[in-house]
Amino acid sequence: MRNGDFPRPLRTTHYEIGHTLHCTINPLLTISCLSKTFSDGVLPVVNELSFEVEDGELFALLGPSGCGKTTVLRLIGGFMRPNHGSISFDGRLFAGDGSFVPPEKRGIGFVFQDYALFPHLAVAQNVAFGLRKEKAAVRKERTDEVLKLVGMEGFEDRLPHALSGGQQQRVALARALAPRPRLLLLDEPFSNLDAYFRNEMRDNIRAILKEEGITAVLVTHDQEEAMVFADRLGVMQGGRVDQIGTPEEIYLTPRTLFVAQFMGQTNLVLTHADGATADSVLGKLTLHRPAEGMVLVAVRPEHFTIAPTADHPDAMEATVLSRSFKGHDITYRVQVGPVDCLVHTHNREPFAPGDTVFIRAVEPAVVLDKAGE
Repeated sequence: MRNGDFPRPLRTTHYEIGHTLHCTINPLLTISCLSKTFSDGVLPVVNELSFEVEDGELFALLGPSGCGKTTVLRLIGGFMRPNHGSISFDGRLFAGDGSFVPPEKRGIGFVFQDYALFPHLAVAQNVAFGLRKEKAAVRKERTDEVLKLVGMEGFEDRLPHALSGGQQQRVALARALAPRPRLLLLDEPFSNLDAYFRNEMRDNIRAILKEEGITAVLVTHDQEEAMVFADRLGVMQGGRVDQIGTPEEIYLTPRTLFVAQFMGQTNLVLTHADGATADSVLGKLTLHRPAEGMVLVAVRPEHFTIAPTADHPDAMEATVLSRSFKGHDITYRVQVGPVDCLVHTHNREPFAPGDTVFIRAVEPAVVLDKAGE
């Protein structure tokens, strides 16, 4: 299994971030063969981890609880020392080869999951805390500027306990932005908010970071959050990165079984490949890359069509087992021969359990790497 699958940045390398073509020159943040083992020494929490983040990029580390993503963030921030490997930022070695730069000398902003505001300080005092070395007039001007940026002007004298969760989050962000860090670390900052406000705050913070030109690393266990927020993301398990890429690459072409399943519902089929296609129990499948012999492939539920009649030679007869109405779409579980299959479709399909339908894959099936490849 590959660890930190990414192209080494060269001066002539180009890659896609979202829908915009970017030219890679030099990474701002470089994590190389990073490992961290706690005192019990049983298993490394972070295991030979490597990835790079470009200047101005929003990067997310995504994975289940216990995969090591928050530990990585704390290693970058300087709150922990790595056992092995190195952390470099803008050409400066933060950790590795016997060197270690403490957190207060790294110039990195950090937004904690619980916001960590000083309870005895008013909003303006919290925000100005990182500007203690500046003159009073400069502190006041920058504090007012970032409070306006996050929509918290008028709350300067309010104590944290008198703010809502969303308002506390805005203040925590303003405090992190005040010293103008080139890198901001975000530790699941939206997890304490309700669904509607979480989406609003996520979009607002993303816009602010892009406007300010700040590079950010977000850790989260929420797939949708990572895909919406990040330009690129890395999917972690067991202290390692399975795959790094744009949200589209990770979702549409997962490299491993873990990534395919963690990024959302998918249909898995063990089948025999013959070059560009495979004949499976779900019908003839076009493959996203050539393969030979027995392979495990993944097909997202929305990559099937479902119809009352066989409208194509490759359509397979199926029986509807269940129907889940979700407002914007419907998920059908259908039986095709000996296997069950999930199919997503729009919210006006009339099928009911027991109906005979015909399904067909309309997007290439993704050939997954075998363990160890």
